[in-house]
Amino acid sequence: MPVGRIEYLHLGPMTFEEFLLATEESLLEYIYDFDFNKNIPGTAHARLLERQREFLFVGGMPEAVLRFVETKSLKEAESVHQSIIETYKDDFSKYVRQSQLMRLHRVFNYVPASVGRKIKYSNISGEEKSRELKTAIDMLTKAGLVTPVYHSSCSGIPLSAQVNYNIYKLLFVDVGLMNRICGLDWLALGSMDDRNLVNEGSIAEQFIGQHLLYMISEQKTPKLHYWLREKKTSNAEVDYVLSRGKMIFPVEVKAGKSGSLKSLFQFAHDKNAEIAVRFDLNLPSVQRISIKLPQHHKSEDVSLTLISLPLYMVGQLNSIIEEFRRKKDS
Repeated sequence: MPVGRIEYLHLGPMTFEEFLLATEESLLEYIYDFDFNKNIPGTAHARLLERQREFLFVGGMPEAVLRFVETKSLKEAESVHQSIIETYKDDFSKYVRQSQLMRLHRVFNYVPASVGRKIKYSNISGEEKSRELKTAIDMLTKAGLVTPVYHSSCSGIPLSAQVNYNIYKLLFVDVGLMNRICGLDWLALGSMDDRNLVNEGSIAEQFIGQHLLYMISEQKTPKLHYWLREKKTSNAEVDYVLSRGKMIFPVEVKAGKSGSLKSLFQFAHDKNAEIAVRFDLNLPSVQRISIKLPQHHKSEDVSLTLISLPLYMVGQLNSIIEEFRRKKDS
């Protein structure tokens, strides 16, 4: 007898735009109607940043969002987070032997505090074998609780064809759960300086990463890549690297002046990238930037088109990049 066809959909947490739909729908028009030729009003930008900061705490788990919408209480959302985390941990014991349980808990608690960092097994535990820790990470990956972001040499497409599976960092399932496990409460997050939030923490990188993961297609297994160049005199790292058609472009989560974006320019130099994307807290902008990049005891001119977007615009990245591709091809 014929077997029915099964179609898989890969669904992540709610997006920031879905969060706005539930909390302050009127702000969505500034995102959906965005055009680089039309400025977002300063008051709307400020309000969007406020809502975005709320999302960093509430996250995208549907029950947490629902509780927050119904009660307007961040404490209630935090209570949902704790319940979800405890449920995950309770489930671990159903699928692993007792000898593996402590290891799984250790890795589960480690990942939220290490988002954005290259995984070194000795940092997780100096007592356990790398192979055993890797097995625990694989189990959490299969369960959808963590996602590896692998280093790719990014010399062509597909990016996955040039992956080094020994070099990777991890994303957690949701930014709200991540902050709860890290012990970051609303008072701490609400009072954190904006520049520290973007530059020094991994919170913004998690926020962008969990959105990028599910942006391409719900039918495809979510994958993300990053680029890392480790040299004695000149390390460089780009948070994420994406491809659209034949175009490969770097994505950085950073606030600062153009001169501080050395890794983006290094990537542009090494991989002939024409555009780069920077997510920060400023209003959207596009600018052509040229710098002199030190290379082998000399300086070389490097130019790129830098697309700067506020974090809350991540859901529009696909359409913005497609617009640039159309202009380039026309």
